[in-house]
Amino acid sequence: MQSLGRHILAEISGCSFDILNDMAKVEEIMINAALEAGAEVREYVFHKFSPQGVSGVVVISESHLAIHTWPELGYAAVDVFTCGDRVNPWDACDYLAQKFEATSVDANEVKRGLRVGAQRQVVNL
Repeated sequence: MQSLGRHILAEISGCSFDILNDMAKVEEIMINAALEAGAEVREYVFHKFSPQGVSGVVVISESHLAIHTWPELGYAAVDVFTCGDRVNPWDACDYLAQKFEATSVDANEVKRGLRVGAQRQVVNL
């Protein structure tokens, strides 16, 4: 495979309700996670749900960080996708877990890219 990027899918749990339900705090932490990993932040957008929860994305030159929180469950679903070799997505995940005061992180890395010599497979649904 011709690797184009690394995509971390993280289940972060045991987190602080107050942090996960505070849009400004989640936004700040997500932006700082990108910077901590060495990424270049381009844009970001976050939304606060009622009665609780926050979703958002930080667009970085190297790809993106995305989150959706369930404060009532102490849980955050996080994606960190980085292209190239300069930014380590695990640094961002570790930072997020620490700042959300998590007690557990279950994360997997998926290599993103093209299969060299493989033909494109089209699936009709």
